[in-house]
Amino acid sequence: MLLMSAAISLALGPVALSIDDLGSNIGQLRTARILTGMIIGAALSVAGAIFQALLRNPLAEPYVLGVSSGAGVAAATSIIMNIAIFGAWTLPVMAFVGAIAAILLVLAIARSAGGAIPVQTLLLAGVVVGSVLGSGLMFLVNMSPNEKLPTVMWWLMGSLQLFNWSLLQVVAMVTLVSIGLSWFLGSSMNILSMGEEPAAHLGLNVERTKIILLALASLMTGCAVAACGLIGFVGLIVPHSVRSVLGPDHRRLIPSCALCGAAFVVLADSAARSLFVQEIPIGAVTAFMGGPFFLLLLKRGRGARP
Repeated sequence: MLLMSAAISLALGPVALSIDDLGSNIGQLRTARILTGMIIGAALSVAGAIFQALLRNPLAEPYVLGVSSGAGVAAATSIIMNIAIFGAWTLPVMAFVGAIAAILLVLAIARSAGGAIPVQTLLLAGVVVGSVLGSGLMFLVNMSPNEKLPTVMWWLMGSLQLFNWSLLQVVAMVTLVSIGLSWFLGSSMNILSMGEEPAAHLGLNVERTKIILLALASLMTGCAVAACGLIGFVGLIVPHSVRSVLGPDHRRLIPSCALCGAAFVVLADSAARSLFVQEIPIGAVTAFMGGPFFLLLLKRGRGARP
């Protein structure tokens, strides 16, 4: 599926390409976009699967929970203010800090009522945090210099055309390591999905596992946002689709989500480039698909477990 999606993406576009055209400028640009899409899709899909296991909530997803918005505010601040204290690592580091801060704020708001966190409360907290952070993003856009405004706007809507090789190398390395660690913790996620109390009785160090998983999911979300901006609902659609076929075992779910998420984003980018005369942001394509998908899951009311 991944190879097929890459071939389709390479061929589609205003200019038709074949394998022989890979060395051309257009071929190199499309190849770079395909690689970027694969990395971003894998990161967002695995992050979504982790959030769903960690929160035992089938609707948990970086975009819905406001994590992407937190990463976006931090990364946009870095872009607009020309912050480069960590070199090529600056955007991922800033986005990671923003993602962590956002999810901690969501959890704090959801837990303020005391007791267990209902699905509706968690989603409402995510919407509130996401809305506030979205307002912050709009403020940053209004404050940005005119020469940076087009880039910032495209970045906010999600686009694979804003890549640069230095950043992509950092994002690829962090994503691959994070996915590997997530797969290694697959058995722990299976246990944690049963609930914190049963997991503790089975000998799992619940708090340490939760912290590690939260860091991994936020790190992958931050890297994806740093590289391509806000691309929503990938972490919702892909894990659910894969889980419906392969079941809830995270030892199989994590690598499958990575592969299917990579293919999904590559195909979504192909649609963004090909459906209309003028290219549209990939974030618009995923939102168009993810909005109805989210409402369908919410209507079914499957409960809190993925």
